[in-house]
Amino acid sequence: MPARVDDHGADLLALYDEALPQVYGYLLHRCRNSNVAEDLTAETFMAAVESIGRGAVSEVTTAWLVGIARHKLVDHWRRIERDARNLQAIDMPTDDDPWDAELDGFAARDTLDRLGAHHRSALTLRYVDDLSVPQVAALLDRTVHATEALLVRARRAFRESYESLHPDDPQEAVR
Repeated sequence: MPARVDDHGADLLALYDEALPQVYGYLLHRCRNSNVAEDLTAETFMAAVESIGRGAVSEVTTAWLVGIARHKLVDHWRRIERDARNLQAIDMPTDDDPWDAELDGFAARDTLDRLGAHHRSALTLRYVDDLSVPQVAALLDRTVHATEALLVRARRAFRESYESLHPDDPQEAVR
């Protein structure tokens, strides 16, 4: 078994230079914050090393690393949502999300940024990552039925937010 772990460790080391920009780009595209993307990229590679150390890896590929990155991003969104709920529970005012200040001119991305983390994560996984509802449910640790309901609420919140931000821009494709 140790020889196989050593092989996978060497595979990861050989793949690192090629995979690093792809993993970082995947995360940056979804969270739009370079500091968060850097932290999550580091967490991704640390988790990969831990998996190899446990012998839980059959093949070291960039796709495998991106899968780990997706899980790290979902964990990050969960932390944000949990922290927001905790702050609301003790009636402390919440700070504005720093991502809201980063405008890049793309209306849909601006709208996504204004949604809660649970809506943003569900919509991103379903429509940006093009995952099926059961896959989204597994990543969010929800039942398929609960995920379908979450996606209905998230689409409604997206539509309402989009229309309030852009009242003169009819978007039949969004409906």
